[in-house]
Amino acid sequence: MTISYTLKVADARFAGFSKLLFRWKGSIYKLLYKEFIVFIILYSIFSVTYRYFLSHEQKILFENVATYCDKQTSLIPMSFVLGFYVTLIVNRWWNQYTNIPLPDQLMCVVSSNVHGVDERGRMLRRTLIRYANLSAVLILHSISTRVRKRFPSLEHVVEAGFMTNEELKKFESLYSDFNKYWIPCVWFTNLAAQARREGRIQDDVALRLLMDELNRHRAKCSLLFHYDWISIPLVYTQVVTIAVYSFFAFCLIGRQFLEPRPGYEEDNIDFYIPIFTLLQFFFYAGWLKVAEQIINPFGEDDDDFETNKLIDRNLQVSFLSVDDMYQNLPPMEKDKYWNESTAQPPYTIATANETHKPSFLGSTFDMRAIDSPVLNRQVEQDSFKTQTPLLNRFLNVAASPTISLKSLGRSNQGVNLLWKHADNCSSNLQSNELYLVTPSEEDSRNDNQNNPSESSSTGTVTLKVPQNV
Repeated sequence: MTISYTLKVADARFAGFSKLLFRWKGSIYKLLYKEFIVFIILYSIFSVTYRYFLSHEQKILFENVATYCDKQTSLIPMSFVLGFYVTLIVNRWWNQYTNIPLPDQLMCVVSSNVHGVDERGRMLRRTLIRYANLSAVLILHSISTRVRKRFPSLEHVVEAGFMTNEELKKFESLYSDFNKYWIPCVWFTNLAAQARREGRIQDDVALRLLMDELNRHRAKCSLLFHYDWISIPLVYTQVVTIAVYSFFAFCLIGRQFLEPRPGYEEDNIDFYIPIFTLLQFFFYAGWLKVAEQIINPFGEDDDDFETNKLIDRNLQVSFLSVDDMYQNLPPMEKDKYWNESTAQPPYTIATANETHKPSFLGSTFDMRAIDSPVLNRQVEQDSFKTQTPLLNRFLNVAASPTISLKSLGRSNQGVNLLWKHADNCSSNLQSNELYLVTPSEEDSRNDNQNNPSESSSTGTVTLKVPQNV
C-alpha cells in the first residue's frame, strides 16, 4: 500500500523530517539493506585478506592497485548519470499516476444528461457507467500485478459484477490480436446513441458532452497501456546500473585503509570502517533503488499504486452518483447569509489569529506613489523626443522616456540645470535638489526653425533629482 506521511510534515518544525527516518515500511533501509550488507561483507573480506594473509610483496602490489582504483573512480560521472535517470523516472511515475482513469467527471455527465426515473432510465445510467469502469478494469488487469492476481481470468471479472455473461460471450467472440480494453468504450458510444434516439438524452449537445468525457476516459486507458508497452530504453537502464555497480566494485579495493607509507600522509589514520564510503554507497545505491522501485508503479512494492482500492472506489462512487443521487436533491433553503451583503464565516478559537491578517491585494498595492501633479500628468508618447543609444538598439531595449544626452549638452534650448534652495522654490522642492527643465513649446519651435530636420517635444516636464553636497 502507499505510505502516506503528509500529516507528519504539515507544519515545518525543528528537525521535522527526522521523525520520518525511523520508519521501516516503505523506507530506504528496507529497500537497500541487502545490498548494503553484501557490500560490507565484501569490503571486510578484502580488508582482512590484506591485513593478515598477504606477504610483504603482495601487500605492496595490493596498495598500488588500491591507489590506482581510488584515483580512477573519479572518472565515472555518477551524479550526472544517476541524477538525469532518476529525474526521468520520477516524471514518468507522476505522469502514470495522473493518467489513471477515474469516472468522476463522466459519472456527473451521465447523471445529469441521461434522464428517466423508470427502470429503463436507471438501467441505461448504470450500464453506461459500468462500461466505463469495465474498460478501466481491463486495462489495469493488463498492466497491474495486483489486479491480475485479484482477477486471474475474465470469469472473475464477471463474478465481480463488472461484466455479464452475455457481455463476456460477445467480448470473446470479437477476435483481435491486440488488447481489447477499448470494446466497452464502443459499447458505451452505441448505447448512448440509442438513448439519444429514445429521447433519454435530450439534445445533441448533451450527447457530444457525454462522448467528450468518454474519449478522455478512453485516452487515459490508452496512455497507461502505452506506458506499459514502451519502457525507458534498456540501454539507458543498463548504463546506469553498470556505472553504479562498477563504481562500488572498484571502491571495494580503492577505499581500503592501507598501512602507512612514506609520501602517503593520508594513510596514517586507520579507521577500519570506511564511514564515508558507506555513506556514498547509501546515497548512490539508494538513488538507484528508488528508480528501481518507481519505474513500474503497478507492482506490489510498498509505494506502488493501490489499484485494487481504486477499482473498489470507482465502482462504488459511480453507481452512487448515477443511481441513488439521480434527481435526489435536498430541498432548497435560504442560506445563512441571505440578508447580509458580506458573508463572514465564523472562526474557531484555534484559528482566530488569522482574522487579523490583511487580505492580499497585490504586490504594488502599498507602493508609495510620487505626489506631483506634473509627473502624474498623462501625455502622449510622441510628445517626448527620445534617443536610444546604439547598444540598446542591438539589445532591443526600449527607449527610456528621459532626457537624452544630446539635449542635456545643449546650452540654450537644452535642459537647464539650476540650483533651487528652499527659500526661493515651491513647497514641493527641498534644499539641495537639482531642478531639471525640459524645453518648452516656444523653445522647441525656435529650435525647429534652426534645425527643421529634428522633431520637437511639446510641454514641459520637471524632474527633481536629489543632490548630495
